[in-house]
Amino acid sequence: MKLHMHKVSTTSRPILLFCSENQIDIEVVIVDLMQGEHMQEPFAKLNPSKQVPVLEDGDFVLTESSAILKYLADKIDSPAYPKERRSRAHVNELMDWFNTGFYREYGYHLVYPQVYPHHVRSPEDSNKVTVEWGREQCKHWLSVLNDHWLGPDRKYLTGGDITIADYFGSVLFTPGDLIGESFKGYDNVNRWLNTMKSLPSWNTVNDVHYGFAGSLKDKSFVTIT
Repeated sequence: MKLHMHKVSTTSRPILLFCSENQIDIEVVIVDLMQGEHMQEPFAKLNPSKQVPVLEDGDFVLTESSAILKYLADKIDSPAYPKERRSRAHVNELMDWFNTGFYREYGYHLVYPQVYPHHVRSPEDSNKVTVEWGREQCKHWLSVLNDHWLGPDRKYLTGGDITIADYFGSVLFTPGDLIGESFKGYDNVNRWLNTMKSLPSWNTVNDVHYGFAGSLKDKSFVTIT
């Protein structure tokens, strides 16, 4: 199997983390996002959406981070994607919640318009409104995660056992490192994130990301807390 990705890509790293933690033999193919390789052939033919990650398993091609995680977990019969119908539906629910609610506001409305030039809205006032909108919306999503999904007792999102929703959701939080976000006041969120950060492969998977975050540490950003 081949995983076309880049370590700066937030959505690539949940898959790399899952593969690393579960000793899945996978060939990593780096797509140079900085040089626009994802916008050109042959990658653009592999994924017309021109986005990473992409999984190749023989003649089978799969895009979208959440779908790839589910496929790989099924392929190795991982308990991180439970077979029991309701337990699996709950994992699917959480992954959709992260992808369509939290990450939309957190990534694309709060963090990325402050960090990446191609995400900056024009005119400047429009960008400020976008960032402030994202900031306010994130407070709601963080409260839901902190108080409803996690609460004071859950080690992982569904209880005592790690699932692919934890791999997926925790890495979607990492863009906050770029703006110096602390999630102060969201104690259950921080506890869960620290649990995920203690995984043996976490630092290796996120090393390029942390290097990028370090290069921004002297800049001033709007944060949630």
